[in-house]
Amino acid sequence: MQSAHGQLNLMSKRQPISRVIASPGTPPAVRAQLQAVSQIRKFAVDELGLPDNGSYRSYADVGRPYVVWNVVAAPEFSVSPREWCYPIVGCVAYRGYFGLRRAHSFADKLQRRGFDVSVEGVAAYSTLGHFNDPVLNTMVGWSDIALASIIFHELSHQMIYLPNDANFNEAFATTVEQEGVRRWLKALGRDQDLLAFARQQQRYQEVVALMIRTRGGLRALYASGIEPSLMRDRKTEAYAALHDSYEQLKSAWGGHAPFESWFEEQLNNAYLASAATYFDCVPGFEHELESVGGNLGAFYRRVRELSKLDQARRDALLCGQAPLRAGASDRP
Repeated sequence: MQSAHGQLNLMSKRQPISRVIASPGTPPAVRAQLQAVSQIRKFAVDELGLPDNGSYRSYADVGRPYVVWNVVAAPEFSVSPREWCYPIVGCVAYRGYFGLRRAHSFADKLQRRGFDVSVEGVAAYSTLGHFNDPVLNTMVGWSDIALASIIFHELSHQMIYLPNDANFNEAFATTVEQEGVRRWLKALGRDQDLLAFARQQQRYQEVVALMIRTRGGLRALYASGIEPSLMRDRKTEAYAALHDSYEQLKSAWGGHAPFESWFEEQLNNAYLASAATYFDCVPGFEHELESVGGNLGAFYRRVRELSKLDQARRDALLCGQAPLRAGASDRP
């Protein structure tokens, strides 16, 4: 009920972007960003083959810094997230709330039951084409590169979405997002921004690699069957080592690094599960794009073919191995 009410409230606030741009009361910064969105939206259709529909052609101010807050949870001794299942979208590794208080209340209940939990603010989400998703005030203040990234990502979900396979969906959308931004910057002749974007993506990959290695070590630890108190101590040591490695990267990069807000919190299995959902299978999708010579139309056709395979076969082809998913045990 809270999800339905939140969605309806959001949709009621939509205004056509053209009207907001033309309004004399629109702040100049908002007007400039919405003009950029219109150009990005056209590129998404003309050059990336993404859906040409009513999404991101309207604007809504929801009056808060995030549109929703996602609660992610994993058992104390597991790197597999818990999943929740919904109509249309299927099962996903989070539960979303339109109010921060409700999100924290639910997270607190899970923590009392022994779960590792994270609460993450989300600036935008896709309704998979069932509604015309607006640009939100939560995105105002971003760079145009960040705007392009999220628009390309969310439109990708509207084009290809496989219920009950968040790893597949997020890795596909992340791949299209990254390739789309590269092509967009190149088309605009923004060579310096393209170099900066490539450097940022490389840093993301290095931090994600740290988290993947930590998750692998924790998976082995959780499967070892050692006494829980000792397992808990070694878990603490593993996260401390991850934090130290991250600080070394951050120092080498001049004091800023991806996922900084995560590392300011107390890292746990839930944070690793979130990163895995988005990045585990990206290399497999990138390989598929390369195999068709970068032809996005052929790539989309190939992804649709892969989506028809059974999950084990799909995971083997795209992820290198079948990733552990919610409900799967890390222990014998």
